[in-house]
Formats: sequence, C-alpha cells, structure tokens
Amino acid sequence: MQETSIVELAYVPTAADATQAIRARMRATPAGRLQNLIILASAVVVLGALVLHLTVSEEPSLRVTLLCLASLALSIGMYLLVPALQGRQVHRMIAPQGEFRAVVDDAGVQVVSRDSETTQRWPMITRYTETDSLFVLMTPDKHGVGIVVLPKRGAAEPADVDRLRAVLDRNATRV
Repeated sequence: MQETSIVELAYVPTAADATQAIRARMRATPAGRLQNLIILASAVVVLGALVLHLTVSEEPSLRVTLLCLASLALSIGMYLLVPALQGRQVHRMIAPQGEFRAVVDDAGVQVVSRDSETTQRWPMITRYTETDSLFVLMTPDKHGVGIVVLPKRGAAEPADVDRLRAVLDRNATRV
C-alpha cells in the first residue's frame, strides 16, 4: 500500500504569478496554442504585406506603411500585453484574500484563503504544467478554463517542491 504524500504551501499570490500562469496555460492548452498561432500568423501576414508594399511599390504610400506598422505593433502588443493585463485583473480579484494555504495530496488539492476554501479532486484537474516558479494545474477541457496556481516559493523547503512534483506526476498528466 502506497503512503499518501501531503505537501503544504503557504504564499501570497502576486500579479507575476497570475501572468505567468496565464502564459503557461496558453502554451499548454490547444486553445491557447491556437490563439498564439493566430496572433503570430497575423503578424507574419502584416509583415509580409509591409515588405511587399515597400519593395514592389515604386512610391510606397505612407498611409499603407503606417497602417502595416500599426497592425504589426497591435499583434505584438496582443501577444505580450494581453496575458499581463489578464494577470493583473486576476491578481486584483484575489489579492484582498491575503495569504493562501494549499494542501496537495493523493486525494486532490485544497486551497484556503481568508474568505474561501476550495477542494479540487484529481478528476477535476487532470493536467499540469511547470514553470521555473509555478505549478499550474488545469481542468481537462481543451481551454484549461479552471486552473490552480501553486507557487514553488510557498514550499517550506526545497524538498517539498520535489515531493509536490511527485504527487502531481502520480495524479495528473504533465503537459
């Protein structure tokens, strides 16, 4: 019989955590990858149009050039800024909760804050991805609509991060 590992974390969420979690979810889910691909493809199309306009036209139009540059800047801005803006919005919503405490074991994940307590069993969070500073747990839908963010800095000691990774590997699929 396998012994249940329990890992406890205590942390105050930051805007950087939320932004990094959103970016990680975008890389790990089909919907997020599609969104990134669409933004990248639009930037490539606009860049191609700009290059064609500048090289093929005898007298390139300033209006068309500025329109292409503005569209390119918008595409790059969407790629870089949208996750940051979303992360700031999420952080503003959860920041008043103060310190969060999470308990992760083979039954699931329980997160407690000042005004809330949620428990997610493993069938609800079947996937996870890891960044340098976070574990991002996701629901099984292709959008990863539901996420649980577990900052590694919340671990009491470095060995707890390895134990947490082991619990996640036993109960969820790494993506």
